[in-house]
Amino acid sequence: MNNYIGIDIGGTKTAVVFAEAGEEIHFLEKKVFPTKTPEETLEIVKNFIAAVLKENQVCGIGISCGSPMSEEKGIILSPPNLPDWKEIHIREFFENTFQIPTALRNDANACALAEWRFGAGQGVSNMVFLTFGTGMGAGLILNGKLYSGADSMAGEVGHIKIQSSSVVCYGIAGSFESCCSGAGLAKTAISRAKKDFAAENLIKKAGGIEKINAKIIAELAREGDAFCRKIYTDCGKSLGRGIAILADLLNPERIVLGSIYARSKDLLEKPMRREVKKYALPMVLENLQIVPAQLGETVGDTAAVCAAMEAL
Repeated sequence: MNNYIGIDIGGTKTAVVFAEAGEEIHFLEKKVFPTKTPEETLEIVKNFIAAVLKENQVCGIGISCGSPMSEEKGIILSPPNLPDWKEIHIREFFENTFQIPTALRNDANACALAEWRFGAGQGVSNMVFLTFGTGMGAGLILNGKLYSGADSMAGEVGHIKIQSSSVVCYGIAGSFESCCSGAGLAKTAISRAKKDFAAENLIKKAGGIEKINAKIIAELAREGDAFCRKIYTDCGKSLGRGIAILADLLNPERIVLGSIYARSKDLLEKPMRREVKKYALPMVLENLQIVPAQLGETVGDTAAVCAAMEAL
């Protein structure tokens, strides 16, 4: 077991953890605070690490953050959810400050490592992790290693066109992210609600058409609302088509589905599996498992620590 620092930088909040990890992971200290400017955020994290180092040794520092970035160079390149974070040489900052090996990973890659080491991906050498949260991205474990691609851009599956649709996410109408993400579910429901009186119950529950979100749609779908059930059924179908593409292309042993699928498996699984069976090669499906993520609310912290383990 070694000691690590994990830093999870999000659009609204940043978490920094001190953990002991090996075959298992134990979180020892944690600080969460609103994400500020790069200078303010890094100063808060630096002070946390300095306090930890007064009484402990740390083997690695890991940073999980949204793309675009250069993982190889350790530079954050202005993610959409962090507009002020432009050309931040974050690995260099921490290595120069503390002389501790530091690694930067995009959040999908870091979460893939987390589920592979400590969650639903344990025991396999080829795994795809789909974030399926506000957006849709993937982390790829291929032949027992994280695959990031030539420019740290591998796994941008949200950009793949899945359906013929007018809903736009990630710059493309009918993209995987448009069909299968929190933003996509909300936009799809809002688009349909504007021309379908059957959405009246949803609009009322949300408190207005523009306040519709994936959680409210799921709640009404479970109560039997036909409009909302159709939204989730169509999402499940699109998810199945996307999975079929990934299964045929990468032939993984396991596909791990995060956030929304883990919370709404009851609404998504049947239509998803029907489409996978319909579109994927039978031989590819023989040894493929499709499972929900296991780490839940700890995934961000675990992901950042896994990035730190990679730093070694």
